[in-house]
Amino acid sequence: MEGHYAFRARIRLEPEHEAVSIEPSSAETTVTLFREAPEPGTEGWLFFRDTLWRGEAADDAYVRKLIAEWLGVPVESASFRELRADEAYVDALKAAVAGDLEAFNADTVDEAFSKYLGSSVHVRSADDPEDGT
Repeated sequence: MEGHYAFRARIRLEPEHEAVSIEPSSAETTVTLFREAPEPGTEGWLFFRDTLWRGEAADDAYVRKLIAEWLGVPVESASFRELRADEAYVDALKAAVAGDLEAFNADTVDEAFSKYLGSSVHVRSADDPEDGT
């Protein structure tokens, strides 16, 4: 069982040494990064509920700050791409959400998923090609 949150971030590289400079037009680059999704029901599993809204970053400044901490570089912009997970992870996530719909202010699991993840869930099978996760 495994799941990852995928984000895209535009980062700015800044030299650590004052004798080094970077061509301004090349100082920014875009990266795709993956954050492991904690097992449903364990510490940190509510990351999606606390960070996303309808498949987008609920607070852009907060997500930029998180990604800057994860990467150790300044982040100019950031966006959530999707939750990439195998079927077992998605099933466990649905079961955990179903066990506490009140925490999601939802009547159904589908409503909770729509509220927080939108349509940004990519269920991968074992025969999907490798894509960095």
